[in-house]
Amino acid sequence: MDENIKKIRNIGIIAHIDAGKTTTTERLLFYTGKTYKIGEVDEGTAVMDWMDQERERGITILSAATTFYWKEHKINIIDTPGHVDFTVEVERSLRVLDGAIGIFCGVGGVQPQSETVWRQSGRYNIPRIIYVNKLDRTGADFFKVVKDIEEKLLAEAVVLELPFFSGDEFKGVIDIVEEKAFLYSSENETEAEEKDIPADMKETVEKYRSILMEKAADTDETVMKKYLDGERITPGELKRAVRKGTVNCRFFPVFCGASLKNKGTLLLLNAVVDYLPSPADMGATPGINPLSREKAAMVPGDRENLSMYGFKLHNDPHMGKLLYTRVYSGKVKKGQSIYNWTRNCAEKVMKILEVHANKYYEKEEAGTGDIVALAGLRKSYTGDTLSEKKHPILFEQLKFPEPVIYVSAEPKVKSDHEKIYEGLSKIAEEDPTIKIKVDTETGQTIIMGMGELHIEIVAERLKREHRLNMRLGKPEVAYRETITQTAAGEGKFIKHAGTKGHYGHVVLKMEPLPRGEKFIFENTVGEDKIQRQFIPAIEEGVREAMEAGPLLGVPVMDVKVTLKDGSSHPVDSNEIAYKIAASMAFIDANRKASPVLLEPIMKIELSLPEEFMGEALTDFNLRNGRIEQVQTKEGFKIIDGYVPLRTVFGYATALRSLTQGRGSYIIEPSYYEIVPEEEVKRIRGI
Repeated sequence: MDENIKKIRNIGIIAHIDAGKTTTTERLLFYTGKTYKIGEVDEGTAVMDWMDQERERGITILSAATTFYWKEHKINIIDTPGHVDFTVEVERSLRVLDGAIGIFCGVGGVQPQSETVWRQSGRYNIPRIIYVNKLDRTGADFFKVVKDIEEKLLAEAVVLELPFFSGDEFKGVIDIVEEKAFLYSSENETEAEEKDIPADMKETVEKYRSILMEKAADTDETVMKKYLDGERITPGELKRAVRKGTVNCRFFPVFCGASLKNKGTLLLLNAVVDYLPSPADMGATPGINPLSREKAAMVPGDRENLSMYGFKLHNDPHMGKLLYTRVYSGKVKKGQSIYNWTRNCAEKVMKILEVHANKYYEKEEAGTGDIVALAGLRKSYTGDTLSEKKHPILFEQLKFPEPVIYVSAEPKVKSDHEKIYEGLSKIAEEDPTIKIKVDTETGQTIIMGMGELHIEIVAERLKREHRLNMRLGKPEVAYRETITQTAAGEGKFIKHAGTKGHYGHVVLKMEPLPRGEKFIFENTVGEDKIQRQFIPAIEEGVREAMEAGPLLGVPVMDVKVTLKDGSSHPVDSNEIAYKIAASMAFIDANRKASPVLLEPIMKIELSLPEEFMGEALTDFNLRNGRIEQVQTKEGFKIIDGYVPLRTVFGYATALRSLTQGRGSYIIEPSYYEIVPEEEVKRIRGI
């Protein structure tokens, strides 16, 4: 194994909005010498929030990547958004990361989006360390946050650092492993004083150290033996055992600090090196051989066989189309020819760029574990696998959530219609949760996205990046259709036009799938009835027919379609005929399968003063909301529940009015549910 690979860390910073992700990243950049001045989110000077909209709004919209060095280790870091509308940025970043820092607010604890991103990273089995931030704020409670993490996230949190307070003031951090206290007397963290543990903290430190040693003993035999024999366990042995447990996701080490006040971030940097995995620790990346369809894998130590994964596409105004790529094995060189196995096409790497937010530095080559942007790839997109043609591999593709709202968009200047569609299509190329289509009846352009802010940002980007203005209609719910019964449908397309004929005949079976399964196509027909070459055309016909269901003309989801029967003609059978026949069969089966309308249900967290609880709950019930739990935090009531998206448009204004401007809420898409019959009639205008 190449020793350099062991000194690489690919990590992400994940958290709820406003937990301090970008503020923490700015400190990491400053203390590693990547920047000469600390950027501040509130002042609009954060390096990682480089878009105008990010600086104006004080939020992260696009995940930003950078590379820096610490203790001879190369750290590739991705700062991800916290707002739910941009969850796709988190999803695709997590797909290529080896580790993550989960940041939690010392006052807010586990908030809705921190729960979402934690579960997202859990799906990819990403080792994580926890950083409890903002301990300098009034109402911060480190131990309550740790308890919150254990109860809400069901995560095994192991405390490695404790905060030290003088009165109510956060003064320093106690390192349980090294058994040292770091006290901060100035704004510069490098001037922290290293002291013995204060007498009044010794009992608490001892308690958490014994818990730590128990957990470490479970993961490492040397530590286990020493622990049972009552021998002293050295900090080095303890670190090795904790690292092992962290890499295997058996537990999650907890650190603390106040990034804005430059407290605790240098120790966090050390923790990244000490406990988060290298590409070598993560082992082989599984995939399939696209030619044989057999299982395959790429090993990080393999220097010969190049394999890469494109996780993000970015259209840069100066550099053109860039594909952000993670190299899983081998090396890629400038000018090299590679093969895109997802789209079956050859590509040429014109430039290899190391990324620092929106700045790029050219490199001659990139090796295993590197995260770089590739320029010159013309047909490659998010989720594509790239390697050499002689070494075929296909990694699992990313799955993106369905858009939940849509708005109509009209150009302010009529002649800009085509330019607007082109501009929106470029933005949709970058963001797979944005979908653009043209309404065939009205000719209007429709933008579909994850929320009102998401679509608002798209309109702003179009204005700033493409100098195009458009009017947005009012937001509408992106309904879906599905079926509740199994049914069969038949489609025949037989036509003669002069000497050329068309013959396509298929019988499909259609079954409902569990929510979120989207679509499965299966073929059970032998070549004696329909030749194999026509099967892709049949699937394509089904997919096209799924774009418009019989109830509202909206896409159909969560169905399994099986090709059960059919016939062919020795001369007249062709792809077009089978595609049309498949569409006809799908429409026939769909009508018989008791179609129903689905609507997005949102997970919601309301925060409001206790005195307004009655009026707010009455209003929430009128919106068909369902309450899951009610908690009290510092005189505020926190209500968790679910509500149909159709009832919460304009809710921000109503809630402000009910609570004299003191109430707020956060929503995120959760699942789809069948729309009540009376509501269906109202929507369809029956």
